[in-house]
Amino acid sequence: MSQSTNTSELAQMEAPAETVNPEHGLPESFGEGFWGRLLFWIAVSFSTFQIITSFGIPLDQPFIAGASLFHFVGVVMVAWAAWLVVLAARRRSIVDGVLGWLAVAVAFGLVLWFGGSIPSQVVRALHVGFLCLVAGAMIANHRSGSSALHAIGWIIGLAGFGVGLYQWALYNELVIRSGELTTGDLVTGIAALAILFYLVWRVMGPALPIVAGLFLAYCLFGNYLPAPLDHRGYSLEQVIEHMSFGTEGIYATPTLVSATYIFLFILFGAFMEKAGVIDFFNDISMAVFGDKQGGPGKVCVASSALMGTVSGSGVANVVASGQFTIPLMKRFGFPSAFAGGVEATSSMGGQIMPPVMGAVAFIMAETIDVPYSKIVEAAIIPALLYFASCYLAVHLEAGKRHLHGLPKAELPNAWTELKTKWFLIAPLGVLVYLLFAGYTPLFAGAVGLSLTVALILGTAIAAGLAVPALRVAFWVGLALVSAYSLASSVTLVVAVVALLSLWNAFSGRGRTTLQACVDAMADGARQALPVGLACAVVGIVIGTMTLTGLGTIVGTWMISIGKDNIFAALVLTMIFSLILGMGIPTIPNYIITSSLAAPILLQLDVPLIVSHMFVFYFGIMADLTPPVALAAFAAAPMAKESGLKIGMQAVKIALPGFVVPYMAVYDPTLMLQPVPGLEGAGYWVAVAYIVIKASLAMVLWGVAAVGYFLKPLAWWERVWAAVAAGFLVAAIPLTDEIGFVLAALFVGFHIWKTRKASASLTAAHS
Repeated sequence: MSQSTNTSELAQMEAPAETVNPEHGLPESFGEGFWGRLLFWIAVSFSTFQIITSFGIPLDQPFIAGASLFHFVGVVMVAWAAWLVVLAARRRSIVDGVLGWLAVAVAFGLVLWFGGSIPSQVVRALHVGFLCLVAGAMIANHRSGSSALHAIGWIIGLAGFGVGLYQWALYNELVIRSGELTTGDLVTGIAALAILFYLVWRVMGPALPIVAGLFLAYCLFGNYLPAPLDHRGYSLEQVIEHMSFGTEGIYATPTLVSATYIFLFILFGAFMEKAGVIDFFNDISMAVFGDKQGGPGKVCVASSALMGTVSGSGVANVVASGQFTIPLMKRFGFPSAFAGGVEATSSMGGQIMPPVMGAVAFIMAETIDVPYSKIVEAAIIPALLYFASCYLAVHLEAGKRHLHGLPKAELPNAWTELKTKWFLIAPLGVLVYLLFAGYTPLFAGAVGLSLTVALILGTAIAAGLAVPALRVAFWVGLALVSAYSLASSVTLVVAVVALLSLWNAFSGRGRTTLQACVDAMADGARQALPVGLACAVVGIVIGTMTLTGLGTIVGTWMISIGKDNIFAALVLTMIFSLILGMGIPTIPNYIITSSLAAPILLQLDVPLIVSHMFVFYFGIMADLTPPVALAAFAAAPMAKESGLKIGMQAVKIALPGFVVPYMAVYDPTLMLQPVPGLEGAGYWVAVAYIVIKASLAMVLWGVAAVGYFLKPLAWWERVWAAVAAGFLVAAIPLTDEIGFVLAALFVGFHIWKTRKASASLTAAHS
């Protein structure tokens, strides 16, 4: 293939024909015909409901001149309905318009039932209900081979939504009779569990339902087990009430976080993509790294790191960027397995890349009750080490294979891109500021999402202004209004977005932009499926812990091991997390493992955030670790290589992901955690020391894994480098000193050997 082949054409030729989300195996569409359009608008209704509840704006409170947002919404809905009547009289198609009107009406109606301030329990129930409806309909539209199966899929989805409506309609009664289930409550509770198990099985495979089912069985039959695993015994009614009602089972903290932070940030990522931010990141990465040694691989690492600051989803990053980067890396000489491994490894790092980390980070912050900014602080240095090691692996592999970069003339100009598109990352900048200024992630996400939508809508309006001075005046005015709105309340920010939407509704370009925003809302709801369903079903594990005390039993056993050898307790935790992660996604993996192991690590004097980050990291590494490596298998179709081979390469590249958590346990300064007796300058000297030591260890391990430094290495040199890195990581007296000496000797010897070989070659040629 010629070097001049267009990279986008190459990506299209080598990419799979149908885009399927590897997290749930369903196509990235809603289906064809009426049922596809119906599902699309259900997804929009889902997103609308989540935006209303996440923003926390009371619809019934006076806003302007005594009028509430409810009145404004009512006027808009009446005007919309009148317009649909006019279109129908003109014999125009109004199917989409009617479905859209119903979608918005349902979303607002669900909230207004409670006067505009909906209880948290109801939000969680309706969130799971919407997830079930979208999942059931997706299965019906894409996997039903007959009309009967199609109908069954929709019926199951509607039944799941009906469970949410049951708790919505009878919320006050359920609170009053808490602890005393009626026959209707019992049937609804059983249905909630059965539907959830079925849909998770169909969407995400059998592993997670089997794990949750074992925990549920333990609640019902654990009293028949021998001591110390037994419990006092619980009736079916007690278990159903605990799991299907209240906030300890499927509506536990993970579902709360899914219904608030996670959904909001998924939407934020979807709108940022519509705004062109992902393309901007790719262009910047190409401009800065494209011409370097192994440029295409370094572009992959850099773009994945930048995308991770927005999306926070590993497997989604593999699919989104891999269709371009993997064929590009292959074209320039990287082996298929290595190209897929680089993409899988760098994309999974998006979950630990601040400021918008993976969904687990939000669950962690809520679970251990610390500000999200503290989680971000702890992740900064490990994330930089992780991506630096990915970059180094690409650099060394390229040097080993004598691979050069792309021609500079074919690359975009970084300064030009920044000058013309800097405003695209303004919402992200505001988001970061708010997170570190002490605002809640929910508020920061709401503002970030609103500003992104305002940016998209404002761009469409500005493009329609023919006079340059008017465009400048428009952007200045929008910036001032947005700044004032931010200083006042989220309500005003939403009002600005509403006015921009109305403006766009009366122009052709604007209506196209509005449609793109609606598409982003639907996409966000679809992308939330694997995360939301996993959060709901894994709540059964949490419910089992709180009901039976299983966590105490496991904790006592692990403490008995860890009090004599904390390293053994860490290794057991790692193995458990990796094995569990072979079958289930990162979120339930973290929740289950942290429920069992993190409290024990805390009792073994591991700092709170470090203990949870330890579990978090190995939940991510499970997606890269063979034999079941989801990220690697997601990259396989694009690399046209075995997922197992890609996984093996990914493990080598991602070695810091395995090592950094151990180093942080023994030296918490690596995660910027406080250490008794260390303050001021002394603390920052300790931070600098551990960063230098960890960086050197990463370089040595990278060199050993690739087999190349300045020149190819002999097998014994690779062992030498690996041993030196091992001593640097080991937390035993004198190991640091031995590690630094071995590293210095290795580097010195290799430089001497390289110069000697070069001198001999020069002499031979002369």
